[in-house]
Amino acid sequence: MLVNDVMTADVECARPNDTIAAAAARMRDLDVGALPVCGANERLVGMITDRDITIRATARCCDPAHTKVSEVMTHDISYCYEDEEVSQAAWQMMEERVRRLPVLSRDKQLVGVVSLGDLAVDGDQQLAGQALEAISEQPH
Repeated sequence: MLVNDVMTADVECARPNDTIAAAAARMRDLDVGALPVCGANERLVGMITDRDITIRATARCCDPAHTKVSEVMTHDISYCYEDEEVSQAAWQMMEERVRRLPVLSRDKQLVGVVSLGDLAVDGDQQLAGQALEAISEQPH
């Protein structure tokens, strides 16, 4: 089974110059905890999570109406390709200890996000369970 068989498509992006208040409002409206951050031509440049906003902005007393997504987003993120096997994406989640991966086309445009939930609902439940266990383990 391929990643594009289980991923969530039609993912909305935040933009680097959006405010974190706007990003948080979009997360609320979409009922998600993370948004990919896209630059020109829908190229992935990072990820902004509710945790990024809390830890990197709120804890530093940043003004949400003036703090840009680019100031608090995670820049160095992992991703997978839509034509990869689901098992490869799950392995990558385990290795990197992440619960979701942006999904790119081979021309590097964002086409979706694959999460542990996607693996559990539409993919291999046993594999999703193994990935969750590995991600949740405390590092040694």
